[in-house]
Amino acid sequence: MARKKIENLSFEDSLNELEDIVQSLEKGELSLEDSMTLFERGLSLSQVSQTKLKEAEQKVQILMDNKGVSKLEDFNYDESSQ
Repeated sequence: MARKKIENLSFEDSLNELEDIVQSLEKGELSLEDSMTLFERGLSLSQVSQTKLKEAEQKVQILMDNKGVSKLEDFNYDESSQ
C-alpha cells in the first residue's frame, strides 16, 4: 500500500499513523533499516502535526481577537484535583 505524502494527511490521520509507527517500533521485530525508515517518517509526522496544531491555535486566537473575546490561557491540568 502506497503511503500518502505527510503534507496531505489530516491531523488525525497523522496521529493515527504515528501511533501505528510507535507500536511497530516497540515490538522490536523490524530490521534496523526498516526501523530507521519508520523512525524518520515518525519524526516528519510529528513535526507536521505540531505545525498544523500551532496553525489551528493561531487561527482560534485570531478569531477570538476579532470577536473581542479574551485571550487564550494556558491549560494547567492538576491531577490532584481529580
